[in-house]
Amino acid sequence: MQARSALFDLYGDHLRPRGGRAAVAALVRLLAPLGIAAPAVRTAVSRMVRQGWLHPLRLPTGPGYGITPKAARRLDAAGARIYRTGNGHGWDGHFDLIMLEPPQHRGARARLVANLGFLGYGSIDGSTWIAPRPGEGVDALLTEAGVRFDRFRAAHVGGTAGTAGLVERAWDLTAIAAAYREFVDRLTPLVASIGPGTSDERAYAVRFTLVHAWRAFLFRDPQLPAELLPENWAGSTAAIFFDRHASRLRPAADRYVDHCLSV
Repeated sequence: MQARSALFDLYGDHLRPRGGRAAVAALVRLLAPLGIAAPAVRTAVSRMVRQGWLHPLRLPTGPGYGITPKAARRLDAAGARIYRTGNGHGWDGHFDLIMLEPPQHRGARARLVANLGFLGYGSIDGSTWIAPRPGEGVDALLTEAGVRFDRFRAAHVGGTAGTAGLVERAWDLTAIAAAYREFVDRLTPLVASIGPGTSDERAYAVRFTLVHAWRAFLFRDPQLPAELLPENWAGSTAAIFFDRHASRLRPAADRYVDHCLSV
């Protein structure tokens, strides 16, 4: 688990509801059960400050860091998709279609691809992207990336393979479904190991691992409406599994977080 990625999870899942700030010492304590050492935490924090995700501040318990408005928007959007059950979107039959000129620089191009994927867009080719609904802040994202683009509200009205074929070109649903099944198989023994008598620290670490693994699907699964998904979609089964165990382990995890913040 990378320190920077773990910090995003920590701020989004635990610190955002508590004001979005914490002392450096508390950050170190909270990532220690995950095997992340203090130097790695401090290096990741410095990097996130440079990237505009965190800002330094002085807290009663010592120097610390709070989230920026940019980070708050990203964490809130991620949170809504992580705890997705019951937040299903109907589909009006239209796609948000973007035609753009990709950045020439490989690093900039990779960042753009990752960010569009996070917002739920799939690539038809290097210049054409679709999503079943407009991604929040996509215009600002493309403007910040410095690319020329046009957006359209598009409906599929004809073609050999139909809408299902278009979806298959944009997203590998077979691979995504396999990843969901692997997620459940891999995490089942871990969450099953937590029961009565388990320490709050251990429950927190296991829940953190569960959320961290689930968060990876934000960059992979566009969370298509039911009309565009295969029957018996593996993502629905995985979401029920995640919700059940994330909720079950939440009280112990909250107690551990509150303890680390109060020391």
